[in-house]
Amino acid sequence: MTGRSALFVALGAVFFVFGLVSVFLLLVGAPTDLGWIGANFVIGLLLLVAGIATSAEAIRERLRSGEGRRIGKYGTSAIAQAAIAIAIVALLGFLANRYHWRYDASEAHVHSLSDQTRKLLAGLERDVEVTAFYQKLDQPAVRTLLDRYRYVSDRFKVEFADPNARPDLVERMKITPEKIGKGLLHVKLGDETVDLAEPDEEKLTNALVRLTRTAHKKAYFLTGHNERPIEGKGANEKDGFAQAAEALRDENYRFETLNLATKGDVPDDADVVIIAGPTQALRPEEHAALQRYLERGGALFAMVDPRAHTDLIDDLARWGVDVGDDAIVDRVQGLFGQAMSPLAGEYGNHEITKDMREVTLFPMARSVRPKQDAARRFVEIVKTSKDSWAERDLETLFGQGRAELGADDLKGPVPIAVAGNPLGEDAKPAAQKPDEAHKRAARLVVFGDSDFPSNQAIDAYRNRDLFVNSVNWLLGDVEAIAIRPNKSRASRMVLSEAQFSSIRYVSLFVLPELIAVVGVLAWWSRRRAPGR
Repeated sequence: MTGRSALFVALGAVFFVFGLVSVFLLLVGAPTDLGWIGANFVIGLLLLVAGIATSAEAIRERLRSGEGRRIGKYGTSAIAQAAIAIAIVALLGFLANRYHWRYDASEAHVHSLSDQTRKLLAGLERDVEVTAFYQKLDQPAVRTLLDRYRYVSDRFKVEFADPNARPDLVERMKITPEKIGKGLLHVKLGDETVDLAEPDEEKLTNALVRLTRTAHKKAYFLTGHNERPIEGKGANEKDGFAQAAEALRDENYRFETLNLATKGDVPDDADVVIIAGPTQALRPEEHAALQRYLERGGALFAMVDPRAHTDLIDDLARWGVDVGDDAIVDRVQGLFGQAMSPLAGEYGNHEITKDMREVTLFPMARSVRPKQDAARRFVEIVKTSKDSWAERDLETLFGQGRAELGADDLKGPVPIAVAGNPLGEDAKPAAQKPDEAHKRAARLVVFGDSDFPSNQAIDAYRNRDLFVNSVNWLLGDVEAIAIRPNKSRASRMVLSEAQFSSIRYVSLFVLPELIAVVGVLAWWSRRRAPGR
């Protein structure tokens, strides 16, 4: 086969093969277009017919010769090999669709489900029904996220629905068209539902937390001593605690502020009291109220910064915790060379930190250790590096900006947080009412820094996990202690539907086929060159 007939056959084969590839992509669920498939088959078939028609006489002559028999033999072999290759590819496609194995090569494992999500899915006792209202073009990205959940739990059920094609479903679920917008996830568990407009793992997992944990927990943030604000003025500034409060809300906590000077006592519905960075003294009545709260089995989370002028340190000492009059310096593992912003990566054997593998950041911290007579009751849960130390010459450190490891300083690793029982191993909570005798013993967590869950630092490294896990442990909610979803640091480019469609067809179909056509033309022109 020579001349134009060879060109027609080669080009026809290119179009026909790309048509078959498009059909295969359609079968495995990849987005493609029936018009494109049909055009490839029609053009390919016409070119093949034209090639055969223009060389019909040459084909008949070859079939009469011995060369024809050899071509038939080798052609049959080639067809058999091609059929075997197609069968192998089809088998691999079937196995890939039936059995799933994933490997996440990203630095922060942002394409893998977090420990928190896996624990939550493993504990599902009822089916979660997710309806994804997205147009077909927008479904692949959402499907990738939902497939990660489906592969972990059979109780995670997913249905995709084009809102334009299923208005009956939209109406039955009482969703307005305005709410759907560009897309919506409708998550249902029993009679409770949550709608997500821009789903990612963090939002979807938080929705599952709200649906599965129906019992609300109550946290009180102490106020009146210049603590970090959770609402109102300053709450959303870099030193505020608005994001820390929001992190607790995502775990199904309710929270309020608590002014003991006006309340007189910790409310009975308090599951945990959080004291975030006080810089003023408490009144005697407030000290007594906190003591009574612990004696009846309360849970207290105290964060005290270096050089903070608070007499809460005296209470902590009475409960068995020694808060050092110092500031931690780390010239090796300080953030961006900032020696007073140490990164801590050594964790104690405790439920709060048992799954912690990455570092946490403390913008400025002081040492926190159990007192000698309370060492059995507390665990040092976080420590800075061995190259750090707790500097006790604060006048020189803050006045002149100089620090040297001295004989009086505490050499690293320096403990920065402790957790344990403030009233003794055998202490029983004092029941205030007959039905309160079952209450557990008091719990206390103390950090030498209140910056780490502030707005400016809570999303640094594993700070959010450390803060929320500490609160969960104080409540005895060990099942909720987990490592939460990572956040990708990559940028995102938003494309319109038309732009995405154009890029997809050009990259997946037009360019490869154009390259193949140009290759055939180059082969044909070289074959017709003089001397060939």
